[in-house]
Amino acid sequence: MSDPIGAATEAAHHGFDLVPIVVLLAAAVVAVPVFRRIGLGSVLGYLAAGLAIGPYGLGFFHDAQSILHVAELGVVLFLFVIGLEMQPSRLWAMRGEIFGLGTLQVCLAIFALIWVGITLGYPVEASFVSGTGFVLTSTAIVMQLLQDRGQMAQPRGRRIIAILLFEDLAIVPLLAIVAFLAPGGGDATLTDRLEGIAIGLAAIAALVLAGRYLLDPMFRLLARFGAREVMTAAALLVVLGAAVLMNAGGLSMAMGAFLAGVLLSESSFRHQLEADVEPFRGLLLGLFFLGVGMALDLNIIATNWAVIAISVPAFMILKMLVIYVVARITRAPKDEALERAVLMAQGGEFAFVLYAAATQFGILTPEWNANLTAIIIISMVLTPLMIILHGRLTPRIAASLEGVEEVECLTGRVLLIGFGRFGQIASQPLLARGHSLSIIDTDPQAIRDAERFGFKVFYGDGCRLDILHAAGADEASLIIVAASDRDVISQIVELARHEFPMVPVLARALTRQHAQELVRHGAAFQIRETYESALVMGREALTRLGETPEIVEETLADVRARDAERMALEQVGGMEDASKALIHGNMGQPHGHP
Repeated sequence: MSDPIGAATEAAHHGFDLVPIVVLLAAAVVAVPVFRRIGLGSVLGYLAAGLAIGPYGLGFFHDAQSILHVAELGVVLFLFVIGLEMQPSRLWAMRGEIFGLGTLQVCLAIFALIWVGITLGYPVEASFVSGTGFVLTSTAIVMQLLQDRGQMAQPRGRRIIAILLFEDLAIVPLLAIVAFLAPGGGDATLTDRLEGIAIGLAAIAALVLAGRYLLDPMFRLLARFGAREVMTAAALLVVLGAAVLMNAGGLSMAMGAFLAGVLLSESSFRHQLEADVEPFRGLLLGLFFLGVGMALDLNIIATNWAVIAISVPAFMILKMLVIYVVARITRAPKDEALERAVLMAQGGEFAFVLYAAATQFGILTPEWNANLTAIIIISMVLTPLMIILHGRLTPRIAASLEGVEEVECLTGRVLLIGFGRFGQIASQPLLARGHSLSIIDTDPQAIRDAERFGFKVFYGDGCRLDILHAAGADEASLIIVAASDRDVISQIVELARHEFPMVPVLARALTRQHAQELVRHGAAFQIRETYESALVMGREALTRLGETPEIVEETLADVRARDAERMALEQVGGMEDASKALIHGNMGQPHGHP
């Protein structure tokens, strides 16, 4: 009688080699903490680990490209997670930055970088392709650096993301231009080109329709009848399916995953999807950086060191100059312009696709392709070092946490997030009635100042779920969001309503549009910060004009009722004329003109 356990063990031993996986995991586990500990960052740790175990290090791996093809899924999953944070309304609000700022930077950078190849004596077509490839920034590296620096939700971070999104879109027309520049490429018919555009648009339309009408019902059905692992499998199916669809339509897989994330960004399953995908994203993105490190061909660098030594700084310096100039033209502060230039100075993973296509069409020789690939990888390796150098030369003065306590096991009946001028006033009626308050803020100096006036404020970021738990949000009777940043307020409200559905959330709104956004996020109550004070001013004006107290209160009640009706109409959309009719205007009054 055969031994099934022994047979299975033998099959596992001969059929699947675990050594490469162990080596990859060991390299990451050893290198990344060491590099983070010495201040060089996780990206450089992955790159160094890849070089160490690759063909030109210890030799555990000899085909870095095969690993890169698999690890590109990390970039795909990363873009999906970014898409989950980008509601369609927010993406629409960024349209000017995506197509305005993105177009300006890409076009000027292409014009500047093609001269590197021409100056070195290469043909115009090859110079165009090489410079254009370097324009396409590494989405993986920049996104990871933005996340490490906590800038993903900040305005300067969103502007960089907008440019990266445009560059992802630009790969499609750039590949078409490469095909046109190829020997005989000009003979392609207009029908062929229109057919390619139509296929791409059809792929986008199919993904949008599926996201609009199929994805949310599918997840609702799986949530009712499926196990947790089925939900995880469905999340991966959506991401990879969108990537395959976009790839089949001639677009980038990362763009497909991003669109899938955007389409699910307003789903009630958004947070669960993000939690399901996150472990795969982190592992595969780390594997991507390991693969980039392995792909650094030291033989090519040694053979063509002169060309590479000239090209790397030439491409990077020119690109940084263009990015800085564009940032300043678009009125970005000097520090933001310099930081953007340093972050986006490298070439990116889409350059490999462009160079491979150009080699296939005969525009680049295999040797030129190898040189350009080495140039791109070296620029990617140098980027974390440049970030460190930038931080050393332009040090940021970190706020001191001396004398400030961090959030831990708070038990107040009301959780107040943000203790600026709005939060301070909102706290007074509650404290006057003896209700216990847990107050958190992110400004250490404001926390110290508040203590001088008899307030105990703890240091904590309300956008983080662990901080909300530590601040007692799950046990509170009420959460008041009084922060001063619009995006922060929206993020806290959405997170609190999702994680603590039984706790009412009262939120400060900065504008009328922000108030509508908070209502959509589930705020139990919102108040525009200037609304009540403006009505008080109007009440005083009417009183001083001689109106009776009864008329004054009746008038204010009418104004409030009209405003509430306008908010209700604007929530459902498409009723702009009816909403305007509720506003008291002065167009029919005399204005003193002759």
